[in-house]
Amino acid sequence: QVQLVDSGGGLVQAGGSLRLSCAASGRTFSTYAMGWFRQAPGKVREFVAAITRSSSTYYGDSVKGRFTISRDNAKNTVYLQMNQLKPEDTAVYYCAASLAGYGLAYRYQYEYWGQGTQVTVSS
Repeated sequence: QVQLVDSGGGLVQAGGSLRLSCAASGRTFSTYAMGWFRQAPGKVREFVAAITRSSSTYYGDSVKGRFTISRDNAKNTVYLQMNQLKPEDTAVYYCAASLAGYGLAYRYQYEYWGQGTQVTVSS
């Protein structure tokens, strides 16, 4: 069992930056691949980024070159550094944990989810 707590969201102007954090409980954090998804009002939950157990990273097309995912296994934490934010990045952001470690762009590959943190980008 893994519990995930998302934090770091807020209100930022377009062009600004935010760093999201996701703290995981338990001593098995390093065995999970981790991902970030987001959901805007009226839209489906969208893949943002993922990092494997060996720290390979993957990104959704809309955030490539602007967002960076990283993990610190000693702190049981995964981060999402978001730069050059745009109003269309506004959404609730969720971190998630996957034992499978593959197909990480798909929601069904994740067993555990955080509660979400709101990111709002003003124009």
